[in-house]
Formats: sequence, C-alpha cells, structure tokens
Amino acid sequence: MSTSANSADNPWPVRTVNTKIADWIHKLGQIWVEGQVTQISRRPGTRTSFLTLRDPAADISVSVTCSPDLLARSEVPITDGAHVVMLGRPSFYTGRGTLSLRVTDIRPIGIGQLLLRIERLRQLLAAEGLFDPRLKRPLPFLPRTIGLISGRASAAQRDVVSVASARWSSVRFDIRDAPVQGPTAVPRILTHLADLDAHPDVDVIIIARGGGSVEDLLPFSDEALLRAVSACTTPVVSAIGHEPDNPLLDFIADLRAATPTDAAKRVVPDVAAELAGIAAMRHRSAHALRNWVHREERVLAGLRARPVLADPLSMIDRHADQVERLRADARRDIRRLVDAEERRTEHLAARLGSLGPAQTLARGYAVVQRVDTDPAQILTSVDEVTDGAALRVRVADGSVHTVVSGVERSPQHHHDGTETEQKNPGPNNPEEDQ
Repeated sequence: MSTSANSADNPWPVRTVNTKIADWIHKLGQIWVEGQVTQISRRPGTRTSFLTLRDPAADISVSVTCSPDLLARSEVPITDGAHVVMLGRPSFYTGRGTLSLRVTDIRPIGIGQLLLRIERLRQLLAAEGLFDPRLKRPLPFLPRTIGLISGRASAAQRDVVSVASARWSSVRFDIRDAPVQGPTAVPRILTHLADLDAHPDVDVIIIARGGGSVEDLLPFSDEALLRAVSACTTPVVSAIGHEPDNPLLDFIADLRAATPTDAAKRVVPDVAAELAGIAAMRHRSAHALRNWVHREERVLAGLRARPVLADPLSMIDRHADQVERLRADARRDIRRLVDAEERRTEHLAARLGSLGPAQTLARGYAVVQRVDTDPAQILTSVDEVTDGAALRVRVADGSVHTVVSGVERSPQHHHDGTETEQKNPGPNNPEEDQ
C-alpha cells in the first residue's frame, strides 16, 4: 500500500481506498445492533443465510449474514418484521465494496421476548397433554343457556348475541362483563369462568374478544387461565381476535372460533337451516315411500298378470280332468281285477267241489261210520268191525243206520294190506263198498 500523501497528483487507487475502509471497520470488533429483520433469504445447501436489518425510525438498513443453524436454533422463529438485537462483527468486502454484519447471536426484544415466553408456556402445556384432542368436550346441539365472557358493550359481545339470536330466537345468554386486557383481566375472567362452570343451566361458555396486538391478547395466554379452562366441566369456546391471532387459549379450549361471529354460528344452530333440513328429509322420505309403493304395485301387477293368477280355476280344471281320468282307470283296473278273481274263485270252487265228498257220494259211493264207539270213526277196513257193530251209512241224499251181521272180505284185497280201486258199475252195483 502506498504511504505517500494523497493529492490530486497522487490519488489512491480504489483498492487502497477499500483496504483502508476495511481496516477502519474491522477495528470496531463485535458490536450489538438493534433493528427490524426484513428480507430473510435461506438458501438450501449453503452455509450462509442473508438478512436485512433496518432501522424502524429511519430508512436505513444493513446487510446481515449468519449461519442457517443460528436461525433454526432460535426459540422464537425469526420472521420478517421481528424486532431483535444481534451480536456481530462488521465486515467490509474490498472486492465489491460492500458492508455487511456477520452475526453470531440473535435475541428477540420487546414483542419477541413476549413471544418467547408464550412459546415456552405452549411447549410446557403441550408436554403435559393439555392440548390433546381426546380431551376436547363436544358442544351440545341446542344449549339451554350460553355463558358469555366479554368486554362491556364490546363489538364482540354484540356480534355473538345478535348472530345467535338471529339463528335461534329462543336462545338465552348469561353475560359476564370483564376487562379483556390489562392486569385485572385474568382475575375477573377466572371468577366469571368458575361461576358459569358451576351454573347448572349453562351448557357452553364463550370467551370473546376482538382483535388486538400481541400485548393486548396476553391475558388469553396466561397460564392460570389456561389451566382453569382445562379443568372446566362445561365446554369452552375461544373466540379471541381474528383469524391470524392465536393466543394459547385457542389450543386449550374445546373449540376455537375464528371470530366472535363464527363462535355464535358454531354454538347455536340456524333454525331456518334446521327447518329446511327437516323439510328436505320429509320430502326425501315421502318420495322414497312413494317410490317403494309404486315398485310394490308393479310387483303385484306382475304377479296378477301371470296365468296362474289371471285364471286360477284353469289349473284346478286341468287337474280335475286328470283326476277323473285316473279315477276311471283305477275303476276299470279294479273291475278287471275283481272279475279275474271271481273267475278264479269259481274255478277253484269247481275244483273243490269235484274233489269234495259230496260229489263222490253223488257218484254212488258211501261213507260208513261206526257209531257205537266214542267218538264215531270212519271205517276203512272190514277188520275194524265185528258182528253186531252199529253203523251209519251216509249216501248222497241221507244216512242209513244198520247193524253188522257178517263180514265178507273182498277178493281184490292184497296180502300187503293194500286195496285196488274198483270202478262203480252204477248206482245199483251189488258190489258197492259198504
């Protein structure tokens, strides 16, 4: 670097100027700087994140570089508009002639400190399980009385009452006025909350407030209030602020409403919508019933159109003819069977008659019985009688009683005791067996 006096005849080159500026800036060492963060640039895969720190009271800013881990480790997320203090070392890049602040520590101040405290409380309550969705109590369909905690004559109170009354004219409110910001807000809200929770007719409690700054909404992130809401047996609805506002009461309440108006809509059903729903269901039910009746009528018409139902006697007539034919066939078969059996009976009777004693007697034979014995016995041999024996001779037309006066043996009688049959020459044959 040239040490000669600077003059028009001996000007410094740009590199000399930038080097001298860098030397003076580097002599500042580490410094604490306060400002508002804007234009955060996180570049994935790089070791440096870029920010801009501006002075809220003047249109002045400075470029800031830091490690991406520094932003990730911050207890309060560093976002655009965050008010912070940074510890860093000023650096002047001689090549580009730019000034930046390389920081190693970032601390939120003011609202940032409040957010840090709220964030720590949120993590504590979440670790205790107070945000568990399973602990949320369901809201009644039509509450008898709604407990409302809000500011006196506030817009939030008017919105809840007017919207709920327009939706269901018979709705009742138990309104409790309380400060909704400042040091006296939490004690008054706790008192009203305990009274409403113990009231037997109050079915749901709404805590309502309009929007505001983070400082204004601090009472609704108070630990005592949050634990009291968690211990309530009555469902609690949080209607704090507007959509971007998220005090911790929103996490622990049984229902979070985006606005007080939304809370009234969520708690009280719309009578017009409910009546319209009932009418629609009645219409659908009647339509479904009519369709069912028409469908059943078509089924019955189809059944009546079937031949068996259109002329039910035709089947009976057809079967009657068949039954009559079967009866005639059965009668004919039985008659034929009876005739056959009659002929068979006559044939057997004729055979029996030809083989019976009556026919034998009619041909001239006689049956001789010895009647002086008990019982009477039929004679088959002359050896069975003696002279003087009483006999009965049966012929075809009667009997003759006689007494044996003599025995004459037939010459055809064989020695072995057998006797050959001799034809009867006629009814007056003198050789007929006696």
